[in-house]
Amino acid sequence: MIETLLLPFQLPFLRDAMLTALLVAAPCGLLSAFLVLKGWSLIGDAISHAVLPGVVAAYLLGLPLIVGAFVAGMGSALLTGWLDTHSRVKRDTLMGVVFSGMFATGIVAITWIAPEVHLDHILFGNLLGVEAFEIWTAAVIAIIILAVMALRWRDFLLHAFDPTQARAAGLRVGLLHNGLLAMISAAVVSALGAVGIILVIALLVTPGAIAFLLVRRFGPMLLLSMGVACGSAIAGLYLSIYLDSAPAATIVVVLTALFLMALAWRGSRRALQPGHE
Repeated sequence: MIETLLLPFQLPFLRDAMLTALLVAAPCGLLSAFLVLKGWSLIGDAISHAVLPGVVAAYLLGLPLIVGAFVAGMGSALLTGWLDTHSRVKRDTLMGVVFSGMFATGIVAITWIAPEVHLDHILFGNLLGVEAFEIWTAAVIAIIILAVMALRWRDFLLHAFDPTQARAAGLRVGLLHNGLLAMISAAVVSALGAVGIILVIALLVTPGAIAFLLVRRFGPMLLLSMGVACGSAIAGLYLSIYLDSAPAATIVVVLTALFLMALAWRGSRRALQPGHE
C-alpha cells in the first residue's frame, strides 16, 4: 500500500506531473469560486478557447507560446467588454461570437499556415511530459494569483455581489473587473501544458460549483473550492497511472463525480428538511 502511494514520487516525470497539477489546480480552484458566484462560467470557457490563435501567432514569431496565449485571451475578453458597452447585443451572445470565432481562427491558422505543427498538447494537455519552463510558469502564476487573492479577496467579493456598492465604497471597479479577467487568462495559460485548452474549463468551474453546493459562507467556499481542485488533481493523477488513462481527462472525471456526489448530498439534505414535500 505504501509503495503504491509513493510511486508518483519515485519517478522524476511523475513528480513533475504532481507538482504541476497542484500549481495549476490551486489558482483555478480559487478563481472558480468567483466565476460561479458571478455567473462567469462562460467567460472561463470562452477565454480557454480564445487563446488558440495567440498560441499559433507566438509559434510563428518564435515567442513563448504562453505569451501569445495570454495576449489573445485577455484581448478577447477586453474586446467583448468593449462591444458590450457599445452595442445592443447581449454579453453572452457577444462572447459566443467573439470567442468561438477566435478558436476557429486558430484552427484555420494551424491547418493553413503551419500544417506541420502539432499542438495536441495545447488542446488536450500533456501532464506527464511537462517541461521545466512550464512548471516555472505555473509556479509564478500560482504565486501571483494566490497573493492577490489573499490580499484583496474581500474587494473581489464585494465587486462580485454588488458592483454599484463596490464603486460607492471607493473601490476601483474597472481595475477589479479587468484584474479578474487577467487572472483567469493567466490561469488558463498556466494550465495549457497540464490539462489543455479543452479541459481547463472543468478546473475553472467545477470546484466552485461543488463548494457552492456544500457551504453557505464565501470564505469557506473559497478554501473548499481550492481544496477540491487540488485533491481532484492528485486523485486524478493517481487514477490515471493505474488505469493507464489520460491524466487531464481523469482529473475531470474525478471532479465530475465529486460534483454529482455533492448534488446528491444537497438534494438529500433538502429532502430531510421539515416541511419539505
